[in-house]
Amino acid sequence: MSGKQKLELTWIGKDKRPKLEPRILLEDAALSYHARHRVSDNDSFDNRLIFGDNLLALKALEQEFSGKVKCVFIDPPYNTGSAFTHYDDGLEHSIWLGLMRDRLEIIKRLLSEDGSLWITIDDNECHYLKVLCDEVFGRASFVASVIWRKNYAPKSSAKHFSVDHDYVLIYARNGEVWKPNPMPRSEKQDKAYKNPDNDPRGLWRPNNLAARNFYSKGTYSITCPSGRIIEGPPAGSYWRVSEEKFWEMNKDGRIWWGKDGNNVPAPKIYLSEVKQGVVPQTYWDYEEVGHTQDAKKEAVTLFSEDVFGTPKPEKLMKRVLQIATNPGDLVLDSFAGSGTTGAVAHKMGRRWIMVELGEHCHTHIIPRLKKVIDGEDQGGITEAVNWQGGGGFRYYKLAPSLIINDRWGNPVINPEYNATMLAEALAKLEGFTYAPSEVHWWQHGHSSERDFIYVTTQNLSADQLQALSDEVGGEQSLLVCCAAFRGVSAAQAAERWPNLTLKKIPKMVLARCEWAHDDYSLNVANLPMAQPDPVEPAVSKGRKTKTDRRTADLFGDGEGEA
Repeated sequence: MSGKQKLELTWIGKDKRPKLEPRILLEDAALSYHARHRVSDNDSFDNRLIFGDNLLALKALEQEFSGKVKCVFIDPPYNTGSAFTHYDDGLEHSIWLGLMRDRLEIIKRLLSEDGSLWITIDDNECHYLKVLCDEVFGRASFVASVIWRKNYAPKSSAKHFSVDHDYVLIYARNGEVWKPNPMPRSEKQDKAYKNPDNDPRGLWRPNNLAARNFYSKGTYSITCPSGRIIEGPPAGSYWRVSEEKFWEMNKDGRIWWGKDGNNVPAPKIYLSEVKQGVVPQTYWDYEEVGHTQDAKKEAVTLFSEDVFGTPKPEKLMKRVLQIATNPGDLVLDSFAGSGTTGAVAHKMGRRWIMVELGEHCHTHIIPRLKKVIDGEDQGGITEAVNWQGGGGFRYYKLAPSLIINDRWGNPVINPEYNATMLAEALAKLEGFTYAPSEVHWWQHGHSSERDFIYVTTQNLSADQLQALSDEVGGEQSLLVCCAAFRGVSAAQAAERWPNLTLKKIPKMVLARCEWAHDDYSLNVANLPMAQPDPVEPAVSKGRKTKTDRRTADLFGDGEGEA
């Protein structure tokens, strides 16, 4: 293969891309929730929980949040095949790849230049997903494939091997710009540092003076304080520093000779002088970031029953956010599942957006977040980060489709839309920021300081258009979206009012999108259910498989197989 050739995945229906409707988001204040008072100056109250199809939700976020998300964490369905026995493997695999590709492309646009994407996945689709992400993000943007050891004991029910790990694929929006945060030093790493000689510089550990790298000044003899003479470094090695440098270090108290002054000298490495962070590694053991049973126990504590078969432990999410973000950064999870990402991000002082379609958005995620906000969630990482409560979130749902067919099959504006919703929707479709002016009734939004949009369902006359043109003035421009205009043709209007652009509703948008398409997921309602894996009796009560929870929408309920 030549260096110019590009490796790409091919699958059935790859060329088919949905024409997504960029819907508006409607806040339901009754379901939004905020703390009654501030706990700290860093409390965040504008987090978002979005109820709806996650592909449509990503599209809805695109205009406002493109280039603003620091970290995207997703735990998509793992496509194990257990819910697809009525499909041939090629079709099932192709559907999954297509659904992931459509989401990844929007996620890439949402990420900031120094942002990163983290995806948990297993062996079933990991390597295909890796190639797919290479295609969407570019191979140069691949950062690492982390192995998370998720089980602490083998499964006796395994047919061949007991699978003990999942992967976390990591991609940067820009591989040249993104830099991971160092990991905090652990007690185990610091345990090697002691101070047997009461050195005023504090804790230290001995280093080896000899190294195998050739050094022309590293072959001198050394006389120990005890009088013992060390003729030189061990065979095949060299002292790390010159003789002059060595005795300078000794004079400064930076050499350890042992308690009796008879040891091979060892340079001291002081804890106060080493990097206070550690480069992240690609193997994460459950002792550090938790395992699936930890996550299920957390779920039982929160919900009184294990309703999620595949949640992720809070410590795992904490590790991701430690590396990928800083306080105040924006985190997105479009497969919210049980809400772990939002809960952990909230406790760690990050802003967050979560998307979920399952009804557990209301029965489990909202109650969980309320406990976090009220300071009543004492589990997970609460103690580790000293979480005291505070902040809040806004609850949104996707608006219905703007265009529907009437009883005769004609496309019309959805009657559920009021004037405000219509103005916001058309502003979004035309690429304007919706921002109604309190001064000028005809300014519903803007694309620049001098370019505005006006939306009305009226049939405008030539006199009305003239009055509007006069008010807009020659230094500004206005896109007028109206039901119709009379008394003048489009060509005449363009010549007569050069500061106005006229478009008719709904004709102006009919060819833009797939209207009235509410579900971009694979419906598996009629497929056989997967059998649950055996779990510990202490946490198996009420357990449901992922397939049970996704009979209506496989791609709407996050948190993948464990």
